[in-house]
Amino acid sequence: MARYRGPVCRLCRREGMKLFLKGERCHSEKCAIEKRNFVPGQHGQSKKTKKLVGYGLQLREKQKTKRIYGLLETQFRNSFEKAAHAKGITGENLLGMMERRLDSVIYRMGLGTSRAQSRQIVRHGHIEVNGKKVDIPSFIVKPGQEVAVRETSKNNPTILGARDATAHAPSPSWMDVDRDNLKGRITGLPKRDELVQIPINEQLIVELYSK
Repeated sequence: MARYRGPVCRLCRREGMKLFLKGERCHSEKCAIEKRNFVPGQHGQSKKTKKLVGYGLQLREKQKTKRIYGLLETQFRNSFEKAAHAKGITGENLLGMMERRLDSVIYRMGLGTSRAQSRQIVRHGHIEVNGKKVDIPSFIVKPGQEVAVRETSKNNPTILGARDATAHAPSPSWMDVDRDNLKGRITGLPKRDELVQIPINEQLIVELYSK
């Protein structure tokens, strides 16, 4: 499965904000935004910030959203097409699908400190959905389904460390999480105001792809 393999902190610097792509590091003084809050590149520090309008604004919003969820262009575009054909508001459908991806669900349950780490946990076969092993990060979890760490992985130090590191983070209202037993159940669809931790204007993405 294709994924971005380049320097992660450059993505946050390019967007000019924390995207929380590296877990605990993003909450420390080591965060690149704290040290070098300017766009990456040889002339980044001297480059003047331009006011974005129209297409530029739409493009940056799409790039930011892709980077938050760790998707490449083809994967993100395919998700948009599915959201456009589903009932409801396209932008909210898109973000709802992003949040119900299995790697995002693991992240929101606090079993991974970042979506990248959560994706790795899924890919390594540590997770089951309704009692069946699922190792596909893009798997869309439906309301009523239970997501849990497999019995053979409950002592995994990465998962336990992530659970302890995220103990302060509240769980979304659309899932019922049992952190002690490393499992949770999706109780409903995500609400718009709980979809993402970082402000996203999904309408700009819809406008971009609708051209």
